[in-house]
Amino acid sequence: MAEKVAIIHDWLNGMRGGEKVLEEILWLYPQADIFTLFYEPEKVSPLIRSKQVFASRLNRNALIKKHYPLFLPWFPRHIEAFDLNGYSLVLSSSHCVAKGVVPAPDARHVSYIHSPMRYAWDQYYAYFAGRRGWSRRIIEREISKLRVWDVSSAARVDEFIANSTFVSQRIEKYYRRPATVIHPPVDVDYFQPTADPGRDYFLLVSALVPYKNIEPVMHACLQLKEKLIIVGRGPEYKKLNKLTGKNCEILPAVDAVTLRKLYQNARAFVFAGVEDFGIAFAECQACGTPVIALDRGGVRDIVSPGVSGVLFSAATVDALKKAIADAKQITFDPALIRANSLRFSPQRFRDRFGEFISGKSR
Repeated sequence: MAEKVAIIHDWLNGMRGGEKVLEEILWLYPQADIFTLFYEPEKVSPLIRSKQVFASRLNRNALIKKHYPLFLPWFPRHIEAFDLNGYSLVLSSSHCVAKGVVPAPDARHVSYIHSPMRYAWDQYYAYFAGRRGWSRRIIEREISKLRVWDVSSAARVDEFIANSTFVSQRIEKYYRRPATVIHPPVDVDYFQPTADPGRDYFLLVSALVPYKNIEPVMHACLQLKEKLIIVGRGPEYKKLNKLTGKNCEILPAVDAVTLRKLYQNARAFVFAGVEDFGIAFAECQACGTPVIALDRGGVRDIVSPGVSGVLFSAATVDALKKAIADAKQITFDPALIRANSLRFSPQRFRDRFGEFISGKSR
């Protein structure tokens, strides 16, 4: 009799890095059922839509569905409400509360962690620092409860998988549990070098939010009179757009074809924030383009300094200017840069994930 598999994913309302991981897991377990807090079928891939998806009761309320981040304190009890009796293998794909499901007593629960709950831990101040008065007091109380729940619910996981060394270290810090690192899949077949790249601008692809540290990159390029193209949208747009000019522009979200062209023709991808993994870094490298990034977070697993990019030590304008100058002195080989990215192919992810579940790599 075939093993009955349940896959738990925080929410399904778009196609981001976590959903790409989910797709690869579905290729390995095509008969699996999916459980999620929120589900918008029109915003996910045909592969995900083709599966049996069970959404929480929160999904029935249009207001909650539209403003779901405001209802974060409600998520734990709704993720725990899923009936997983009958499933012998539970796979959670978690950056918020998915790992907190309650599996059957004899089930095996493996949790792939994109990040420990950002809102409760390392990104708490980035999300809530501006709150004042009664709202701040409520948030502090609720986040404290979430932290307790997040740590206690980690005991329901039999084995952890982390998407990067950086995330595995945070799992150890917050949950006191080891985690095996399996990097997420990157579409290296789609993201390929072009025969004759333009190489006349620097590129930054990111949500426009404070903790991504986009402003120092802009100032560094402006002072160096280097052309910078930023792709992204978010609450920082109006503020950052005031810094744009002749050599700097901000584009909204672009389609995959345009993104690939931007990667292919950039001199380098420049980033001063901290990513859990950083799929954009790997996509850019797959196009033969180097990465200039802050030496923290998941980028350490992706960039080979001097071969596929330059890492710098501080998110300051001066450090960025030096890193850009250093990169300009290196003759990067696009073939070596691309070769460095092939470690993150979808097939490698499937092989490693499948081996882990089967017990070959444990």
